[in-house]
Amino acid sequence: MYDVKKGYELAKEFYAQYGIDVDKAIEIADSTPISMHCWQGDDVGGLECKEDKSLSGGIQTTGNYPGKATTGAELRADIEEAMKHIPGELKVNVHANYSESDVFVDRNEIEPKHFQKWVDWAVEKGLGLDFNPTYFAHPLSTDKGTLSCADENVRKFWVEHGIRCRQIGQYFAEKTGKTCVINHWTPDGDKEVPVDTLAPRLRLKQSYDEIFEATKDVTGVMDGIESKVFGIGAESYTVGSHEFCMGYVMRANKDHIIMTLDNGHYHPTETVSNKLSGVYAFDKHVLLHVTRAVRWDSDHVVGMDDETKAIFEELVRMGKLQDTYVATDFFDASINRIAAWVIGMRNTRKAMLAALLQPNDKMKEIEASGDVTARLAWKEEFKAAPFSLVWDYYCEQKGIKKGLEWLLEVKAYEEKILAERA
Repeated sequence: MYDVKKGYELAKEFYAQYGIDVDKAIEIADSTPISMHCWQGDDVGGLECKEDKSLSGGIQTTGNYPGKATTGAELRADIEEAMKHIPGELKVNVHANYSESDVFVDRNEIEPKHFQKWVDWAVEKGLGLDFNPTYFAHPLSTDKGTLSCADENVRKFWVEHGIRCRQIGQYFAEKTGKTCVINHWTPDGDKEVPVDTLAPRLRLKQSYDEIFEATKDVTGVMDGIESKVFGIGAESYTVGSHEFCMGYVMRANKDHIIMTLDNGHYHPTETVSNKLSGVYAFDKHVLLHVTRAVRWDSDHVVGMDDETKAIFEELVRMGKLQDTYVATDFFDASINRIAAWVIGMRNTRKAMLAALLQPNDKMKEIEASGDVTARLAWKEEFKAAPFSLVWDYYCEQKGIKKGLEWLLEVKAYEEKILAERA
C-alpha cells in the first residue's frame, strides 16, 4: 500500500507551480451535488402495484445480472450500499413509476403520499430528492404519443400526470429542505417521417403550457425540458427535438424552466460539451444528465472518457459548475448494479475534480494573448497531471475506499444480500 498522504503532498507541489489550490478544488467538487438515479437498481422496472412492468417508449435495458431489487426497501438498501463508496454531496433522483401503494394508483392520480417512504428515508439520510414524470411503460404510452397525442383523452391523462408530478416535487422540496429538480421527457415520435410534423409539436407545447399554468403556484422546483434525437420505434421523428425543447425553454423565459442536456440524446457527431456555452449564453441554469452513449442512447455506465471530462472542463472554465444541476442517467443490467452506480458516480465526481485541477485562468490569459501554440501545449500537459493522487487522498479524507478497494465490499454485499434474491 502506498502512502496516500505523501502522494497527495507531491501532487499538491506539482499543481502549486501552476497556481492551483488543490484543497479548494476538493472543497468545490465535494460540495457540488450529484443526483443519483434510482432506476439503475432495478432496470427501470419501477415499484407500481401492477403486473406488467415492461418498458416502452424507446427504452431498452440489456442484461440479466442476478440480484435485481424488487421492492422499495431493497432498492433503497442497495442505494445506501452504493453511497458508501461515492464521495461528495448526493441527492436521489426518483421516477414517478417508483410510487409505492398497496393498491394500483394510475399515474394521473399519484399524490405525495404514494412517495412517503422515499421522503421519510431521504429526510432520515439528509438527502435531497429529484423527480421525473414517467411518460413510458404504460398502456397509454403508445406510438400515438403522450403529451403530443391527437387523442384528447390520452393527452389530458398525461397532462394531469405532469401536474401531479410538479405538486409532488414541491412536497419533496418542502420535506427535504432542498430544491427538487424535475425532468420532463416524452418518448413521442414516429418510425417514419410524418406528413404533418408541426401538429404534434404544437400539442406538446400546449401540454407543457397547461402543466405549468395549472401549477404556477408550485415552489421549490426547477423543471428541465429534455430533448432526444431518436428512440427505438421513433427513429425518424422525435416530437421533443433539441430545437423544440430549446425553443420552449427560451420562449418560456421563466427561471424554473431550464434545458436538460443528456449526452446520450444527440447524434454521435454532436457533443453536449459543445452545446453548454450556447445554452448558457441565454439561460441561467442547465440540467445535465451524465451518461455514456455507445453509438446511440444506450445508457452505458459513465466512463472517465473524453466527453465526460470535456463537459466538466467546459462548466468549470465558464464558471457555471455551481449553476448546473448534475444528475446521472444510465441503466446497465449486465453487471452488478451497485458496482455500476459506484463506477458511474465516482467517474462523474472524478471528472468534476479533474476539471477543477487545471490552470483555467492562466489558459484564458494565454488564449486572450493570441498564443494558440501555448494554449494547446498547456491543455495537453494537464492530461498527464497527477490527478489520481489527489483523488485517492480525497476519498481517504471522506472515509471512502480508494482505488478498487470498494469493489471487495460490493462483492461481499452481493454474496450476502443480492445472492439471496436470485
